[in-house]
Amino acid sequence: MAMIEASDGVKLYAERHPEKGGGGVPIVFSCAYSTTHANWHAQVEPLVAAGHRVALWDYRGHGLSEVPEEATAYTMDQVVADLGRVLDWLAGDEPCVLAGLSFGGLASLHFTVAHPERVAGLLLAGSGPGFKNPEAALGWKQRSEKTADYLESRGMDAFVSGKAAPTCIGRNPELPAAQIAASGIRAQNPSGVARFGRHVAGLAPSVIDDLAGIYVPSLVLVGGEDKAYLRAGEVMSAKLPQSEHVLVPGAGHIVNIEASEAFNSSMLGFLAGLAGPPATR
Repeated sequence: MAMIEASDGVKLYAERHPEKGGGGVPIVFSCAYSTTHANWHAQVEPLVAAGHRVALWDYRGHGLSEVPEEATAYTMDQVVADLGRVLDWLAGDEPCVLAGLSFGGLASLHFTVAHPERVAGLLLAGSGPGFKNPEAALGWKQRSEKTADYLESRGMDAFVSGKAAPTCIGRNPELPAAQIAASGIRAQNPSGVARFGRHVAGLAPSVIDDLAGIYVPSLVLVGGEDKAYLRAGEVMSAKLPQSEHVLVPGAGHIVNIEASEAFNSSMLGFLAGLAGPPATR
């Protein structure tokens, strides 16, 4: 584990598995908004067993990372820069696979648009390209504001124990991976998560017009019962030039916890196929 210094001095929490060595594909997991690196606990062991290098990290304001007080410290450009620091730490100049769920997928797409040479592949789980339609974007901003207000007034325990549970730890809270994820979420500073929601997640620009220019292998994976992201998965898969679209039956939004075996199997198959010939423009 480490505290990585961001470009503006904020300290970002990250874990590397295995801690030393490893010559397989380097993979950086980015979590959904309001969750932490602990949400990826169920993915570490099978990927490391297959010889891969794995990094988990917490956004600024989340998990064990520092919580800047200034609103100006929370921007999508800064999140992209933060993600770049994690790639540097894990793999130096070597391209990495970026894996993200929900907002983590959108952040990974933004990074790929800005730095395509640093990305070897994308795993986009329960995610979307952001809202291009102004009315839809405004509606998302308003929902993000409402969530931020709730976090500040009620706290993280109420959040993870209430109606938000299916979208942050999955629909089966008794699963060991769900309990680990819930512990990480409860321990967060609600003010930091709320700031991130208002100034980053709620205002995230759409990348839908950039998808056709992303020439990296991409796995678009969606829980079969994740109604909010079924259409988004179809759109991304259709627009990304080199994509595979997988629906996981019976799984909801937190597909990597609810259906960890199916998720891990799909990801391992995707990683095994990265040695194939690259797509041509």
